[in-house]
Amino acid sequence: MTDRTARPLVVVAAFAASLAIGLMATLWLLGGFSGATAPATIGGPFQLSDQSGEAVTEKNLQGKPTLIFFGFTHCPDVCPTSLFEISEVLRAMGPDVDKVNAYFVSVDPERDTPAAMKDYLSSFDPHLKGLTGSPDAVAKVIASYRVYAKKVPLKDGDYTMDHTALIYLMDRNGRFVAPFNMKRKPEEAAADLKRYI
Repeated sequence: MTDRTARPLVVVAAFAASLAIGLMATLWLLGGFSGATAPATIGGPFQLSDQSGEAVTEKNLQGKPTLIFFGFTHCPDVCPTSLFEISEVLRAMGPDVDKVNAYFVSVDPERDTPAAMKDYLSSFDPHLKGLTGSPDAVAKVIASYRVYAKKVPLKDGDYTMDHTALIYLMDRNGRFVAPFNMKRKPEEAAADLKRYI
């Protein structure tokens, strides 16, 4: 075999190896290499309060598909953009909007009281509920949904939060389906969401 014919084979082999490594890393992150057990789940029991002070648990996810976004009210850009996109999808749902749940779960319970959530969410669709709770209750839901959230100090003594920016789609049984794609027209996203009603 000449160098001229061997070189493309080396490139193809390197590409295939990188694909295999990427696939293995993805499976590992999703819990796919946990031996004989099933991949780790996303979601689980929780008890938080909405912006009106009403208790919300995992049982509230039953019977309707649910969109869940984790963020915080002091978020400068990602959170308001995502909540606006969710609001647009809810608007596009039309008369079916009451057949879905949409939750904004705080990763910053220190500042995000029910009153702060209520004030913040007044700028978005009224079907969107904000959930918060004690630091322990919030930490539990963050862990069960495999959300990354970390406090980052700022120079002025304040802080911001680094966090996962996915929108989770849960089915009518409260089980995770997939990250919900917002990079499309609201009408297309709403049509997709309606398939889970």
